[in-house]
Amino acid sequence: MRRRERQARIADMIWQQGKMSVDALAQAFEVSAETIRRDLAGLASDGVLQKVHGGARRPKLHAEGSFKDRMAEEAEAKQVIAGRLVPLVEPGDTLFIDTGSTTLACAEALAGIGGLTVITNSLRIARVFGAAPQPGRVYLLGGTFMGDNDQTVGPLVIEQIRDFQADHAILTVAAIDAEVGAMDSNFDEAQVARAMIGNARSLILVAARAKFGRKAAFRVCGLDEVDTVVTDAPPGAIHEAALRAAGAELI
Repeated sequence: MRRRERQARIADMIWQQGKMSVDALAQAFEVSAETIRRDLAGLASDGVLQKVHGGARRPKLHAEGSFKDRMAEEAEAKQVIAGRLVPLVEPGDTLFIDTGSTTLACAEALAGIGGLTVITNSLRIARVFGAAPQPGRVYLLGGTFMGDNDQTVGPLVIEQIRDFQADHAILTVAAIDAEVGAMDSNFDEAQVARAMIGNARSLILVAARAKFGRKAAFRVCGLDEVDTVVTDAPPGAIHEAALRAAGAELI
């Protein structure tokens, strides 16, 4: 059995059972304990599992902190992502952009592109584009206001999204898994993201390398629905292979 195939099966077994020891895995695959330790180290590096003493366990579902806390996390990565996103957007494009610290950094970079039409549920992002040197049109979706994130959510937001069509949905998520796809830790935000995906010609996910290999409570979409993933560093062999198989471009 090839190393990559063995690692994929190891990951499946640990996700199904929750936790497994090095000895049990070595016996199951008829390889040495040292080979299993190397496999676990590689899978842990890719974020697929969490190493523990004597083995590995399924990682916990990711829960995001406050918007203020997230603004301080991965700040350099967000700037790299924003810079890589800019060439994908052309003057005059229509964009859905959802709420997030990564999408806020992207909005600040995109604000220099003229003639954009932006539809967003984020008050902060709406303000960025409203103050742009060459402002286009900005549509702030109305709904239930959540003060921590300065965003709107709920049925009214979903209903309004259906009245628009966009060239790109530029979305951030809490987690990306090779099998499950993109996930969020907030139900309302996941619902908004799904609606935006349904009314956009293409889907661009913007996510730091640290988000790969995580799982969160609410599924947003499968990788086969993603056109482009913009990140700051290679996400690891397992996720790169999954994105290629799904036909998604990795930038």
